[in-house]
Amino acid sequence: MRVPQISRETRVEPSFEKAIAPVTQGRRGWFSIFESFPGAWQRNVEVKYDSVLSNHADFACRTLIASDIAKLRIKLVQRDDEAGIWSEVTNPAYSPVLRKPNGFQNRIQFMECWVLSKLQRGNAYILKQRDNRGVVTKLYVLDPRLVTPLVSDSGDVFYELNADTLVGVATNIVVPAREIIHDRFNCFYHPLVGFSPIFAGGLASMQGLAIQNDSASFFQNGARPGGVLTAPGAIEDDTAKRIKEYWDTNFSGDNSGKVAVLGDGLKYEAMRAKSTDSQLIEQLKWTAEVVCSTYHVPPYKIGVGQMPAFNNIQALNVEYYSQCLQVLIEAIELCLDEGLEMKDGIGTELDTDNLLRMDSVTQMNVLKEGVSASVLAPNEARRRIDLKPVEGGASPMAQQQNYSLAALAKRDAQPDPFGTAPATKPEPVAEPANDNATELEAAKAMSEIHKGFSS
Repeated sequence: MRVPQISRETRVEPSFEKAIAPVTQGRRGWFSIFESFPGAWQRNVEVKYDSVLSNHADFACRTLIASDIAKLRIKLVQRDDEAGIWSEVTNPAYSPVLRKPNGFQNRIQFMECWVLSKLQRGNAYILKQRDNRGVVTKLYVLDPRLVTPLVSDSGDVFYELNADTLVGVATNIVVPAREIIHDRFNCFYHPLVGFSPIFAGGLASMQGLAIQNDSASFFQNGARPGGVLTAPGAIEDDTAKRIKEYWDTNFSGDNSGKVAVLGDGLKYEAMRAKSTDSQLIEQLKWTAEVVCSTYHVPPYKIGVGQMPAFNNIQALNVEYYSQCLQVLIEAIELCLDEGLEMKDGIGTELDTDNLLRMDSVTQMNVLKEGVSASVLAPNEARRRIDLKPVEGGASPMAQQQNYSLAALAKRDAQPDPFGTAPATKPEPVAEPANDNATELEAAKAMSEIHKGFSS
């Protein structure tokens, strides 16, 4: 059995437990009943949590968000001190647990569980397991129903964990906040208590389920509405009761649709409004749109409503990312950085390239413009489309006529940088004496002298 290695100083001694109290959720306590308005529960207008989870729109929003975030690879990045650029690295203290969080979940399963817990309960609790060095080697997503935040009189935060055999917690224990990664959002009543979007969209989900249940019951009855039998005159109560029992037995349920023969002036009148009169389809669509709004998911993402007319896939994904996913992704990155106790200059980053991937034509145009503008090296552009580097493509390329700003500044500093002044005629330069002619004349004179001596 996997038992998280929680040291003695991690556990809270019984003598101190009396100074710790669970946080409250406003005036409602730790757990509350979802009410659409005060007194709704007493009038049976309650939001049933398990029923809301089965609503098609709520289910689609939660699973879409969780799967989109889970498919993003978790990168360990480090900042270059000189350039300030974050680059992907590996580190034996952090890389293994990011690659394989625990023994029974892979990275995608772990992250889906994390996000679903946060969306469904407003809180995600992740328990750390350390080795003898104090390095976090395992991460476990806890059942939020088995965890309660506690606050001591001095303001320190602890978490009470009920027994959970899956993660190896055999008995109820209390651990300090440093052993728990607590990701939460929508903290309306207390900084340690998050709220699920179900708090706002639960009533719409229940309304949608009621519409579907009513339609299912209607079609199970042969798509024939309920009604009343009327007689032209007064009838005795016993007679009315007998006719009703006869009608229910022979013309409802599996017998619906059979031919009824009415006599004595009896007449059947339907009492159910038509679907078109009650705008059933419009009401059902509206409830789904309300649920989408609470999760900040564009309705077309789950098949509700029409997709925008323009075909820029990246623009649609950027809208979905910025209004729905970004805050969840940023929160996960920050929780991992703090939870794994990473030093300054190193952190985690979810790879959003797959999420924001462009269509092939747009992607090639972007890479082409990046290389032409000397922003990307050819090998960097090739790596974006999973191609191997080529020789000579390691550095950005520029055309020959391009000049650096420094070179242009030197040119502009000259008296006539653009050569617009009129040209002047150069002064004649005296030709130097011909050294060869002088040497010939000297040789001739010496020859005449030698001739005189000979005669």
